Amino acid sequence: MGKDGAQGGYGFGAFKGVFTPSILTIIGVVMYLRFGWVLGNLGLARTLLLVTVCNSVTFLTGLSLSALATNRTVRGGGAYYLVSRAFGAEAGAAVGIPLFVSQAVSVAFYVAGFTEALQDAFPSLAGIDPRVLGTATLAALGLLATFSANAALKAQFFIMGAIALSLASFFLGGAPEGLPDAAAVQAPAGKGFFFVLAVFFPAVTGILSGLGMSGDLADPGKAIPAGTLGAIATGYAIYLAVPVALHAFVGNHPALVSDPGLFRACARWPGLVLLGVWAACLSSALGSLLAAPRVLQALSRDRLVPPALGRGYGRGDDPRAAAALAFALALAATWAGGVDVLAPVLTMVNLLVYALLNLAAALEETVRSPAWRPSFRVPAAVSAAGFALCCAVMLLVSPGATVAAVLVVGAIDWLMVRRRIRARWNDLRRSLLRGTVRATLRRLVHRPEDERNWQPDVLALGAATARRPWLADLAGALSRDRGLLTLASVVPDAGWTAERRAEARETVRDWAAKRGIDAFVRVHPAPDAWTGMRELVRTYGFGPLAPNTVLLGAPSDAESADGAGSVAALAARLRLNVALAAPGRYGEEGAGTGGPRRIDVWWRGRGGNAPFLLALACLLRQSRAWEGAELRLCHVAEPGEDPVRAEESLRTFLAEARVRAGVSIVSPTGGRGAREAIAEASAGTGIALFGLRPPAPDEPDAAYGAYLFSCRNAAGGVPLAIFALAAEGLDFGSMFE
Repeated sequence: MGKDGAQGGYGFGAFKGVFTPSILTIIGVVMYLRFGWVLGNLGLARTLLLVTVCNSVTFLTGLSLSALATNRTVRGGGAYYLVSRAFGAEAGAAVGIPLFVSQAVSVAFYVAGFTEALQDAFPSLAGIDPRVLGTATLAALGLLATFSANAALKAQFFIMGAIALSLASFFLGGAPEGLPDAAAVQAPAGKGFFFVLAVFFPAVTGILSGLGMSGDLADPGKAIPAGTLGAIATGYAIYLAVPVALHAFVGNHPALVSDPGLFRACARWPGLVLLGVWAACLSSALGSLLAAPRVLQALSRDRLVPPALGRGYGRGDDPRAAAALAFALALAATWAGGVDVLAPVLTMVNLLVYALLNLAAALEETVRSPAWRPSFRVPAAVSAAGFALCCAVMLLVSPGATVAAVLVVGAIDWLMVRRRIRARWNDLRRSLLRGTVRATLRRLVHRPEDERNWQPDVLALGAATARRPWLADLAGALSRDRGLLTLASVVPDAGWTAERRAEARETVRDWAAKRGIDAFVRVHPAPDAWTGMRELVRTYGFGPLAPNTVLLGAPSDAESADGAGSVAALAARLRLNVALAAPGRYGEEGAGTGGPRRIDVWWRGRGGNAPFLLALACLLRQSRAWEGAELRLCHVAEPGEDPVRAEESLRTFLAEARVRAGVSIVSPTGGRGAREAIAEASAGTGIALFGLRPPAPDEPDAAYGAYLFSCRNAAGGVPLAIFALAAEGLDFGSMFE
């Protein structure tokens, strides 16, 4: 077994393994039974245009898959393999599972076409239920495809010979005898170009059958481009020649639209055309029966479906369990009614695969990572044009079926994402994300921060530890779904290694995910915690994506006050906002969890820190933990200030700012100071926000740390107090205008 889970196959070449199943699926019943109808509705010129448009989609897709196939060793699974290696396991499964089902169920349609043609040729069989004949035909094909792909493909050589003889008989023919007078034929009303396109397009969607044999090819990198492009070119030439010959034989006769047997009637030996119809139906059914199980086998070996379906048998590693499931689906579709309702959705799946193959090639060529070195190079614009054409054709064929197919594929992708599958290969997604980030950063660097677009990009120091879960929860509540959050932890650098750092980072990331915190994690080795925090404040970030707010816990003792003061003062002098979180009445274990669901903002006017505090409070109230919490604007009335007028002013401000909040005016009385009055007013709240003064230009770190320590001591009346400093230099007050 190879690194991608592949095992040995038959070692087919381009002709036997790719060209034969592709061309035999392309040349099908549409050519024999519907080409006259197409010509009669559109006329020769527009029919040739239609053929060219439809084949252009297939040709561009063939170019794209050739580029993808020559860039790496292609294992089993065909289109599934190429899509999954470009967009990841989830997208591969989302396409591979519907592709398997569509190929398996489509066998029933080809078998039904064969049985109908058989009963038309032999009236004695008309009394037999066509489903019985279909079951017998399906059983014969199923045995052949299940136990030996080699024998099946050898049988397809005889089928291709029959088709070649039928085409020779047609081109050597002429106007049929007994053709009625044109005026006497009542043809149905003509159809428009796009309606006819919807009917004709499935005739050119056969290249996935050849691609599905990728695991059985001796050299997929050479066989897939040669066999696929050869089949497309051959099919295009035949589809151009047939309408020209039909037009030469019968002109614009109304029988083109009314008589589906006109193709056979024009042939020199009509019996050969009948043989060709049977052969085309059988070859299409056999090609799908060969390709479908191999898609499922590849899915199984990538651990996306049960492992039993991936087991191979015999020299050719035949997927017999997967083939049995494909046969069961085909049999059920043969006997079940209403399959026609499903057919358009299944056709859309093929077109979705085409679109994704083109998109993958276009993106790979655009990103041009060092790993992208195809020997068959295709310009990105060509593949992008193929993607656009596929999308356009899908919508033109059936908008409803397009939506249904996208929903089915999206649902499977969602389920696979929920399974958290770890693929054993690298895909294109990281390169795409890097390219998007690079382009965005280049644009973002020329757009400076402003109040209207401000979001909290938080560097939470000391929060990446289970000892302070409340600090991480607070950081997550402030930044959830808005800004960027980094949980940072400083560890001793003695004996530190890259492996230990990665392990510690993964541990913190898993811990944060369990708490529902979406954050980046930074584990920073340093001689001591405060030195490491200062280094992070100075250097953390990339280009314009740097923190604008530093969150840290308030110092718990005089010893830690010096370090906290140095970190907070450095952040303020670097014009980073500072948020100091101080657990109060419930201590660090219950910080932010006890008390009522109310947030108090202590307001000292529209200038300074107050608008920044209100912005943080609004962010908290939008978080899951504090959603719907009561918000209150609190103000300490200064001596001589009228409390009634102060309350009216705050209510007017809140109304103009479109903020739903209550108002509380506190007037220190009875010998109480402002601090005591504040503690009493916020004793029944959950979180209280206060302003934090900036450090003086020449203030020692120890002095500023002592001030921070005093702030913590003042927070004893509430479960959690936040002291915040707006040091970024933005006018946060303009947010509330």
